[in-house]
Amino acid sequence: MNVKETGLCPDAPEKTGRRIAGQDPVKREQILEGAKRVFTRLGFDAASINDITREANVSKGTIYVYFANKEDLFEALIERERQSIFSDKDMAFTGDGSVGEKLKRYGMVLVRRTCSKHVIMAQRTVIAISTRMPEMARRFYEEGPRKGKEKMIAYLNAEIEAGNLVIDDVEHAAYQFSELCLAGIFRPRIFGYMPEPPTDEEIERSVSSAVGMFLSYYGSRRERAKET
Repeated sequence: MNVKETGLCPDAPEKTGRRIAGQDPVKREQILEGAKRVFTRLGFDAASINDITREANVSKGTIYVYFANKEDLFEALIERERQSIFSDKDMAFTGDGSVGEKLKRYGMVLVRRTCSKHVIMAQRTVIAISTRMPEMARRFYEEGPRKGKEKMIAYLNAEIEAGNLVIDDVEHAAYQFSELCLAGIFRPRIFGYMPEPPTDEEIERSVSSAVGMFLSYYGSRRERAKET
């Protein structure tokens, strides 16, 4: 991989320990916001560090204080969005409500976030570069979708322990619920057939159907009675 492909400056500091000097969160956020606009407008491959310096109104040297290269900057953007998504998902499982109500809150967050413009852009980018950057694609999955499923699995296990759900293969059930929520929405979005994010009404219709199907199969008799 050459310098042009990675966006790495020949004189840029090594990845290990480079952020010691980059301690200003406002400056880091300024760089990330500029990079976000550039990646959204040009895509990962077409975007350059020079484009980002102009958009963020910082010097190239300042960028390399905080980020090793274009790949590192892109992954930092993904991580920022991921933390916001995880926070919303965690909130969906807290507070009052039946299993169905909590699953619906989670499903609404899942579909809304997964099909948003910035997340769709990030997923398309990772897919496009996955052949030449397989490790980056693997990290994207492990730190994002996979960790999200682990949170879902932990919630389902708690409900099983409480006697509200009856599930033999919890991991499989977690994947099933996500796929049900995204059915008919995610693929049209990722391939551009649905150019705009789904409306709240479209999301609610898909998620409500997913919750009903999920509980009809995995819900205990007591929990199914609550939803009818």
